[in-house]
Amino acid sequence: MRRSLTSLVAALLAAGTISVILPMSSASAAACATAWNASAAYQGGAVVSYNGHNWSAKWWTQNETPGNAGVWADQGTCGGWTPAPSCNHPNWAAGQWYAVGSIVRYTDGNYYIAVHENPGYDPVISHWYWDPYTCGGTTPTDPPAPGGFVVSEAQFNQMFPSRNTFYSYSGLTAAMSAYPAFAKTGSDTIRKQEAAAFLANVNHETGGLVHIVEQNTANYPHYCDAGQPYGCPAGQAAYYGRGPIQLSWNFNYKAAGDALGINLLADPWRVERESAVAWKTALWYWMTQNGPGTMTAHNAMVNSRGFGETIRSINGSKECGGANPAQVQSRVNAYQRFTQILGVSPGGNLSC
Repeated sequence: MRRSLTSLVAALLAAGTISVILPMSSASAAACATAWNASAAYQGGAVVSYNGHNWSAKWWTQNETPGNAGVWADQGTCGGWTPAPSCNHPNWAAGQWYAVGSIVRYTDGNYYIAVHENPGYDPVISHWYWDPYTCGGTTPTDPPAPGGFVVSEAQFNQMFPSRNTFYSYSGLTAAMSAYPAFAKTGSDTIRKQEAAAFLANVNHETGGLVHIVEQNTANYPHYCDAGQPYGCPAGQAAYYGRGPIQLSWNFNYKAAGDALGINLLADPWRVERESAVAWKTALWYWMTQNGPGTMTAHNAMVNSRGFGETIRSINGSKECGGANPAQVQSRVNAYQRFTQILGVSPGGNLSC
């Protein structure tokens, strides 16, 4: 009697004559290593998990995102990864009350989560109340850099992992309209070097974009030069350091306000209330003021005079010429880190 093919295969399997190789299930994927931490330092050979993959460090690294930096080698998918939550949230509505934890889709297509309850404040203006929110395995709040800015929002966040939400990326890119030559002059290398130099200096001035105003309140009354014909209409103690470059003195508020078409002499508090205004004052100084140096910081970078000249333009003899080498090195360290994130050489003449 002829045996069916099915029964023949069953008999051979039972006898151990043939074996069947089944497809690997997802459960057989490698276990996920400890999750990558932006603030942790990793030696070469360290293995972490990120976005469902294990990654191996080729050399020492810190704050470089796996998948976006060449230091990490992809080791393949790993099990136990939970994908980002789906993007199924209502559209934001002005005037509607939002409790802490509410997630909305803004008119620009990006998502935001309420970190303080609020009566429907605008998420891209009221940064105290809203934070960007990532969902669906993507980062909706990291669109292509506006206006061709050489620093993406992801890179900006990588540079300033602990920044105050007041110092928003959207505030910076909005402020750049006041000085369109900023980080857009010269070669791609020059542009990236200038952006890194600017951000390294404001990083130093604000403790990593954390402090909005000068921390030593005892200094506040010192910044009124009563000899100026316009005096100090906002009060003697009103012109303390504010913003990314810590704008101070009544004459600087007057000059910056005149250049920007904003009456900062009468209302210097706008620099600590409005992100774009704060960034504009920093760009005003960077682009137009020699300070204690011999050239603007912008000219120092676009003419390849080196990062050290930008330090001289900001703090001059207070730091340069051996006056405070630790402060100079702090700025240089940030500049080197930022140029690495942007994938560009820092160039020469880093110190002053």
